[in-house]
Amino acid sequence: MLRCPYSAERGFFMATLLLASMLMLNDIELYYEVHGDGPPLLLVAGLASDVSSWQTVLPALSEHFRVIIVDNRGIGRSIPEDAPVSVDLMADDCAALIDHLGYGPVHILGHSMGGFTALSLAARYPDRVKKLVLAATGEKSSSRNTLLFSDLADLYERGEDPAGFFRTVFYWIFSPAFFEDEGTVKGAVEFALSYPFPQSPVSFRNQVNAIAAFDGARFTGSINVPGLVLAGTEDLLFPAAAGADLAKKIPGGTFLAIDGAAHSIHAEKPEKFAEAVIHFLKEGSNP
Repeated sequence: MLRCPYSAERGFFMATLLLASMLMLNDIELYYEVHGDGPPLLLVAGLASDVSSWQTVLPALSEHFRVIIVDNRGIGRSIPEDAPVSVDLMADDCAALIDHLGYGPVHILGHSMGGFTALSLAARYPDRVKKLVLAATGEKSSSRNTLLFSDLADLYERGEDPAGFFRTVFYWIFSPAFFEDEGTVKGAVEFALSYPFPQSPVSFRNQVNAIAAFDGARFTGSINVPGLVLAGTEDLLFPAAAGADLAKKIPGGTFLAIDGAAHSIHAEKPEKFAEAVIHFLKEGSNP
């Protein structure tokens, strides 16, 4: 959740762009980038996040994989901003992108809402998916999360205190360690406020509604590829217990908790996150 190239281990940085393009579908134009070389790996971002949210782990992952990152419909450089949004529609977009690139089957890594999308993709397009990694996610959104995201959408629509909005979001996605340095917090807020591709309020609301409507129970039992579920031990949105439960419901699923990380595991613990993903996709087991 939320585009922010902050890393507790590495600070702020952006990866080098190798290839960028647009895919024209029926009702939208989908922005995507391709980095590195090797087996194809598609990264699917969560709520309020676009391609920039992966910058903390993109360098490490692109050393081993041909990494495809994409702006979900309605966010970032994908247009229009008011495109209809559902988890299944985002999974359809991913399948179309895989077919367009001719890379399938691919490994899929989905974070938060992107984990919902990855579940839908793996269940509904099994021939497009080789292995599945689900990070900071669950089978569905809790009632608390649904109310929280709706309240955040209300706050974002009012636009009264943008800096306060981002600080509120940071409380839910980062661990207490993030807030120990006020300079780091201010830098993250400034980055969010000055980001050149801000998400519109209508797009944020559409994603919130898509999350609320999703129930992965219809998919988990039909996943037929190896799956890894990653969770942060300090995640307030999808606690580690939710990740462990999801792994049990996926045939052949495995689970790994990353100590000290909150919801934005790949931002706070990028080295441990990348190590776990690389090891699972290449070796088929937890490190």
